[in-house]
Amino acid sequence: MAFQTALITGASRGIGRGIAIELARSGFSVAINYASGHDAALECKRICEQAAPRDCPSGFEIFQADISQGSDRARLLKSVVERFGGIDLLVNNAGVAPEARQDLLETSEESFDRVMSINARAPFFLTQAVANSWIGAMKATEGGGKKPKIVNISSVSAYAASVNRGEYCMSKAALSMMTQLFAVRLAEYGISAYEIRPGVIETDMTSPVKAKYDQLISSGLTPIPRWGKPEDVGRAVAAIALDRFPFSTGEVINVDGGFHIRRL
Repeated sequence: MAFQTALITGASRGIGRGIAIELARSGFSVAINYASGHDAALECKRICEQAAPRDCPSGFEIFQADISQGSDRARLLKSVVERFGGIDLLVNNAGVAPEARQDLLETSEESFDRVMSINARAPFFLTQAVANSWIGAMKATEGGGKKPKIVNISSVSAYAASVNRGEYCMSKAALSMMTQLFAVRLAEYGISAYEIRPGVIETDMTSPVKAKYDQLISSGLTPIPRWGKPEDVGRAVAAIALDRFPFSTGEVINVDGGFHIRRL
């Protein structure tokens, strides 16, 4: 496999770390973005270095940037390109839950703006910037033979309504539509976009509701009766990165234990 680099936002822990490790195992170099938690990012880098094939010239680096800020996005992309020479795969993973779960009728504008800014606005404009850089490079090299890819990590909350965190559901629904929009717009350049839709995944974000979902899973919430793991999501991203879906774009890949299946 040719030397390739993936930029993963929010990669220091949780799902992002699981993605980083699986891409490292697949021979990718990985740019590990994080907003805070320097030590966690370094730990992710260390694990990636251990996971990478010994005969593969992959590399790993951490990059601090708050992708909700335009200046940080620009700095991030400049730093990644300087370090690795370019980006072949963009994984929009960074996301936040509301700081407090509130009834839909009590959601504050501050919470709404924070969640939408990080979960929807930031990946939109990061993708726009990366896509424009790819298109510019293709025009300069008359294509160059590369097939860049975008992977957006959404959630079953893109369609499953939770009235105590409406802003989160709306942000993930926006990310879902964003995938389709970029898939259509960029297809002429050979750039594909995909949505990975995780279900109940065991991470720091879900730890406060672990008891609730333990009970729901044991009661049959999902046909596959277990919590999802970050590596489950990582393996799906790796399959896309390795070009296992060359005739697909705008596709939704559910990594949810079958939660999306309607049952009687």
